[in-house]
Amino acid sequence: MKSPVSKETVSQETAYLYMGDRVEGMGLKPETIPCFLTTAFNMDNLEDVQQVYADHGYTYIRTRNPNRDALAEVITYLEQGEKSDIFSSGMGAITTTLMSLLQPGDQILCNRYIYGETFNVMDEVMSKLGVQVVYTGFEDLEEVRRAVTEKTRIIYTEVISNPTIRIADIERLAEISHGAGARLMVDNTFTTPFSIKPLTLGADIVVNSLTKYLNGHSDATGGAVTCREAELIDRIHHTAMLCGTPGDPFSSWLILRGLHTAALRIPRQIENAAALAHALEKNPQISGVNHPSLESHPQWELSYRLHPGGLGSPILSIYLPEDEGKISRFMDRLHFAKYAPTLGGIRTSLSHPVTSSHPNVPDNIRRAMGITPGMLRISVGTENPEDLIRDFEQAMEVF
Repeated sequence: MKSPVSKETVSQETAYLYMGDRVEGMGLKPETIPCFLTTAFNMDNLEDVQQVYADHGYTYIRTRNPNRDALAEVITYLEQGEKSDIFSSGMGAITTTLMSLLQPGDQILCNRYIYGETFNVMDEVMSKLGVQVVYTGFEDLEEVRRAVTEKTRIIYTEVISNPTIRIADIERLAEISHGAGARLMVDNTFTTPFSIKPLTLGADIVVNSLTKYLNGHSDATGGAVTCREAELIDRIHHTAMLCGTPGDPFSSWLILRGLHTAALRIPRQIENAAALAHALEKNPQISGVNHPSLESHPQWELSYRLHPGGLGSPILSIYLPEDEGKISRFMDRLHFAKYAPTLGGIRTSLSHPVTSSHPNVPDNIRRAMGITPGMLRISVGTENPEDLIRDFEQAMEVF
């Protein structure tokens, strides 16, 4: 797809709105790209068939479709990569990428502070494929260096961990990865390319769960992988075809529609999260608040080194007394934030990681990660921040 936008002279907030709106072979010029709800595209004769396949045109919807391509174009621009591929979910993006790039006997060096189901993929899926997974804390870069071996092929981390809000030093990790002949794979879901672009800091592969903030409206599921090398995406796409993990046209269309308001939504959500985190930190019943804007965050200086003004995130986590009954009453008293086993919508939601995202992780490992039965993860929306603060403060009266 060709965009009329000059990336060199136009700001990101404007440029990305005018990408992904041209479809090869379509003469019409609709105001918004249509949703192509078709399983296949017709061809006229064998010469036409051969030409379409030679040009990597549109044939079968799992192979390629215009809505995936449009969304991939925008994600590639935002992440400043060479090429992207769109998947049915963030987990589909992660598993397909790992399966594409690793062989039996290879090793993944993985940040121990990761999303629970990513942890399960490492332990339950990759191990069955003969891939060794080694976990270590990524705050101590010397520990990371010691853990690297000649078999290390991928170093895997989230920019900000789910749900403990630990920050990974992408620049230094990239140096370690490349020094060992490995690739750095980064999950950017909690920060999004509106806050940080890992590829510009040296990462090789970036994953985004499009279900979350980039879509923003809690109505579609999808994932994306963006690489600095287009050849990697071609390899990953081939595996996606065989595994059936490409994204569908309607979800891709919905996500692109939601993405067009992300430059308005996400900065507001980041500001709201910081305001709520600072307010909750003052409550004596809360033993800890995790958010990169807080000076109490152990990696506050790293947050400012990775991003001017501090690394933004629309998400935070808090530690309440480990009293299940009172936590339930606290949740009942909240008027706005409701429990949801996902995140990233325009309305504030919360979850209980021990119950939702990390139930299959052993308790001793969870606690080593900093996840306790008293932890709640809060995904902050676009509401008036004062309304949110008042609501949380009145609900805290149950403790």
